[in-house]
Amino acid sequence: QVQLVESGGGLVQAGQSLRLSCAVSESISRIDHMGWYRQAPGKKRELVARITSGGTTTYKSSMKGRFTISRDNAKNTVYLQMNSLKPEDTAVYFCTDFRVSWGQGTQVTVSS
Repeated sequence: QVQLVESGGGLVQAGQSLRLSCAVSESISRIDHMGWYRQAPGKKRELVARITSGGTTTYKSSMKGRFTISRDNAKNTVYLQMNSLKPEDTAVYFCTDFRVSWGQGTQVTVSS
């Protein structure tokens, strides 16, 4: 069973930055896709970013230019760098391998 553990969330002011980390229990170089979803209170879970084993990245349009997904295969860790945070970015952020595994989530709260 693949296990994912997110960290790095917290409370920040609008305009500040956070970097989320997702520690994976197996070699991520063998996983075709890794990514991040988020779920705000009362809202449907939505895709934030995706990265392939070859390094190709995709983003939801509203986050493109502010968020960057990356991976460190040596550390079996996936990151989400979030800059210029806005109150509407407030949500629980989840890491996934797009198969059967999800992390427990990390809370990001952005105050105005």
